[in-house]
Amino acid sequence: MATNRREFLKQAGLAAAFTYVPAHVLGWRGRVGANDKLNIAGIGVGGMGSHNLSQMETENLVALCDVDSAHAGGVFQRYPNAKTYSDYRVMLEQQPDIDAVMIGTPDHTHACIALAAMRAGKHVYCQKPLTHDIHEARVLTRVAKRTGVVTQMGNQFNSSDGIRQVCEWLWDGAIGAVREVDAWCSLRYTPFGHAGWSTLLGERPTEALEVPPTLDWDTWIGPAPMRPYHRTYHPARWRAWWDFGCGMMGDRGVHTLDSVFWALKLTAPTRIELIRKEGGNEEVHPDIAVVKFDFPARGDMPPVTVNWYSGAEPPRPEGLEEGARMGDAEGGMILKGEKGMLMHGVYAGEVWIAPESRAKEYTPPAPSIPRVGMSHEQRWIQCCKTGEQPSSHFGYSGPLTEFVLLGNIAIRLGGVIEWDAEDMRAKGRPDAEEWIRRPRRKGWEL
Repeated sequence: MATNRREFLKQAGLAAAFTYVPAHVLGWRGRVGANDKLNIAGIGVGGMGSHNLSQMETENLVALCDVDSAHAGGVFQRYPNAKTYSDYRVMLEQQPDIDAVMIGTPDHTHACIALAAMRAGKHVYCQKPLTHDIHEARVLTRVAKRTGVVTQMGNQFNSSDGIRQVCEWLWDGAIGAVREVDAWCSLRYTPFGHAGWSTLLGERPTEALEVPPTLDWDTWIGPAPMRPYHRTYHPARWRAWWDFGCGMMGDRGVHTLDSVFWALKLTAPTRIELIRKEGGNEEVHPDIAVVKFDFPARGDMPPVTVNWYSGAEPPRPEGLEEGARMGDAEGGMILKGEKGMLMHGVYAGEVWIAPESRAKEYTPPAPSIPRVGMSHEQRWIQCCKTGEQPSSHFGYSGPLTEFVLLGNIAIRLGGVIEWDAEDMRAKGRPDAEEWIRRPRRKGWEL
């Protein structure tokens, strides 16, 4: 039975923040050996977290935490030896044997949970996008470096051979210098609920629904502004709501733009512009959004423009043969070079060169970036034992998350954002401040 958080807090006087613990003092067990099993806890296990845990079954799954014991009930049953909780803070306090945590909660609670875990000296695997706002991404990146724990964001194709091929082929000169990129996901989140509910148009529900007895709604809301419970938020369409999710930009964008970020050696854009938006409102993300990012030159790479299309497709590029594929059924990515184009689908699985004439004349180089040869989760586990950092550690995935979240700020506010990355400021746009650093509910401060 899940531990009662309120009773525990009353008895123990537990604070929301944890004391920072250096990496060399990881729990009571010390450094886990290469042949030992990690003690892993899952936090948010009713959705994608369930899949992540299935990839971690080589280890000891010692604790499971979910605010909804009914939604997570199947996972609780799958791992009967794991202790169960409804609040991650109680779990971290009561179970010092935990070496590492997997976080599969909604976007808006990633940062507070990951921060508490790192401060407690736990390795962290956190679903994408890493955070809900840019300030959170900066904090997690900084604390991960300071604590030295092993971190990994859940953009699983970052461990694929495909993303490494994109880098190797581009750096080998396969398509020449790149000055423009198109990336897209044609999927949409609407309708934002179920037939007969006010949320069909993205409005806040007016129905007064009773909170299920299996759900800790206060903890689910976390740092977001409190609102009455409704089924359209949990477990349905939370990702579509601005207060809880990062929309398609944070969902598929962080996957599709991963290869762009790595291969083009991007840091932060200097200018972001909303080109088109359809649908959406103050409550929910739009159906369609087109955002343009401008990045400066990097070393011998020229300035580059990255165009992102949510719920739509880009124009068919000049030079692509009629009938030739452009991405896949969900979306894709096109690096447009002086000699041709490099492409993949919404995920960097299969990679190909276009047009066909360029593909035929190009001989790919031998692999130079080490291949992972295991799942994204297993690579993180391996690194937890060796002390290495996997490729999507927070020092990499934090800036990648900032990239996509800047797109969301442009989508939300419209117009042009001139971005000062060093000062974390949108020049001349004071209206951006609350989206760079979202207001947090009392008691949920970072």
